[in-house]
Amino acid sequence: MLLLSHTPLSIIFAISLVLILGVGEFGYWIGLREGTKARSDISVIESSALGLLALMIGFTFAMSLERFDARRDALLEEANTIGTAALRARLLPAPHNSETLDLLREYVKIRTDISQRVVPLAELNAAIEHSNNVQKKLWQQARAVAAKDTGMVPTGLFIQALNEMFDAQGKRVAAGVNRVPMIVLLALYAIAAVSSGFTGYQGGIANDRTRWPRYVMGMVVAGVILLIQDLDRPNTGFIHVSQRPMQDVAKSLEGYRD
Repeated sequence: MLLLSHTPLSIIFAISLVLILGVGEFGYWIGLREGTKARSDISVIESSALGLLALMIGFTFAMSLERFDARRDALLEEANTIGTAALRARLLPAPHNSETLDLLREYVKIRTDISQRVVPLAELNAAIEHSNNVQKKLWQQARAVAAKDTGMVPTGLFIQALNEMFDAQGKRVAAGVNRVPMIVLLALYAIAAVSSGFTGYQGGIANDRTRWPRYVMGMVVAGVILLIQDLDRPNTGFIHVSQRPMQDVAKSLEGYRD
């Protein structure tokens, strides 16, 4: 199965460029051979194909940008919920306050490590399992505190913050694996190739020896496709979701030593 999501961006750009320019040259060659025997309405078909390509590029770009924003928002929400849980953990009686903060520091470290680099699927699953184990330990702390004090402050507020933190992890994991469907990317490539073919065909019919405009347009389309796939990758490529919110939470937790 073709997995564009695991292919280096440099290779994707090269494949896109070769595909678009190669189909364009093939269309140009056919146009030269047919010459005046070609259909007179080919320019209408070419315009329709280019319009469909523009529509498909806009649609796919919107999908990838929406998913990028979702990953950024999920990271910010998770960082905020962890920070809230840490603040409320400081209100807990000893030794639960210090033990809970230690667990939160471990939790943040796990969440930060898997976001700063590309990790294999097995390592990602192991990190998520580790996070779940830390969550269980945090919940045990909450149960222990609730057994001693059932008041809304601070026990109830801390439990509420933990629930929100657990939910935030689920949202962030879901946002991380939510990618532009492969069929959409393949359709984009197909429409780009067809459009390039018709453009080259029209140039061959007109016996147009100036090819650099088609080459420039092919490079632009390949670059836009590269940008779409770059936006759709959580931790690779040139565009990254800033990890600053989680790093700030980690620094704050390091300051909660009193």
